Amino acid sequence: MERPFDPELESRLLRYAAIDSQSDAASASAPSTPIQFDMLHLLERELREIGASDVRLTDYGVVLATLPATMPATAAAGPVIGLVAHVDTTPQFNATGVKPRVIRGYNGGAITFPDAPDLVLTPEEFPYLAEKQGHDIITASGLTLLGADDKAGVAIIMTAARHLLANPAIPHPEIRIAFTPDEEIGRGVGPALPKDLGADFAYTFDGAGLGEIEYESFSADGAEIRITGVSIHPGQAKGKLVNAIHLAAKIIAMLPQASMVPELTEGREGFIHATDMDGGSSEMVIKLILRDFELDGLAAKGALVRAICDAVQATEPRATISCEIRPQYRNMRYWLEKDMTPVELARAALRKQGIEPVSVPIRGGTDGSRLTEMGVPNLFTGMQNIHGPLEWVSVQDMAAAVRLCLDLVQEAATA
Repeated sequence: MERPFDPELESRLLRYAAIDSQSDAASASAPSTPIQFDMLHLLERELREIGASDVRLTDYGVVLATLPATMPATAAAGPVIGLVAHVDTTPQFNATGVKPRVIRGYNGGAITFPDAPDLVLTPEEFPYLAEKQGHDIITASGLTLLGADDKAGVAIIMTAARHLLANPAIPHPEIRIAFTPDEEIGRGVGPALPKDLGADFAYTFDGAGLGEIEYESFSADGAEIRITGVSIHPGQAKGKLVNAIHLAAKIIAMLPQASMVPELTEGREGFIHATDMDGGSSEMVIKLILRDFELDGLAAKGALVRAICDAVQATEPRATISCEIRPQYRNMRYWLEKDMTPVELARAALRKQGIEPVSVPIRGGTDGSRLTEMGVPNLFTGMQNIHGPLEWVSVQDMAAAVRLCLDLVQEAATA
């Protein structure tokens, strides 16, 4: 079988994955880390080299570019389509010194890692891997994540863009490209991006398994609980000291452990997840993320967190306990269900490849979750086991995503 996109995709992902571009939620800058500019400047340069128009790096750290329409003069202009991927990798796991490698013609057995001899990736534990016998599999070396989330998406969009620019006979409407920073910390879409992107609707290439077209995500809030106790020398503390650590422990203990934590939920079940707890006996800060597919469920989780804080506050009036809940992103479905055109175009394009589309709710969010008012489904890249050392992706799955992208923009030309 001819595989014209495989070498380019492999080369791009190996090149991109080796660049450290982790984001940092503790940073107030935009992008949150200067190392993300290594990817952003590279992509700005590569877009110019392949002949994209209007290439620029915005002051908020997004690379934008245009592929001019190639519609026949007699045809309608068609919708302006956005293609979006993010350049940052998650702060959740080590991403410094990534050494990507290719396992050619995967034989169906266990995959070991040269820098972590005890680490094993098996098809028994991860059945999707069993479907990829004969594929070229890219992993890291065992001590880092790979960064296919979302550098696979970046490679897919760049490969599709180069092909379209090299083949102007392929009809398509105007295409706008955006490579964003800080998606992993929920800050990839700034207030100016929707207008600057200028698309009628867009697609993020930030999904997982072959054939997935995702148009429903979690709705998300973040909670910060701040506990201020009473500090005094422990030798003189009787009746006076109020230990913020003990109050923080009470709050954590009162959160639902059996039915509302990520490690015990799946499918359409939401959760409350404690992500950080910092401080000392005088002051503690607890950070939580709240997730639900429905807004009333999300609101109920926020109300529960506040009620727990109020209950612990009542046990110790000398302390001060505050709880601030901020919106993060909302379910893409709320906008897309009003107009499913972007989803239907993607489904039609995928069926051209003989692949039946699969739509499952994302137990997470994407840049599309923050661009939802434009209608932004999330399309597969093939990446698996993201945010950890067992991350991998099939080059052939990535190639299928490129073909989806090319068919999709042609579908839009005739819609």
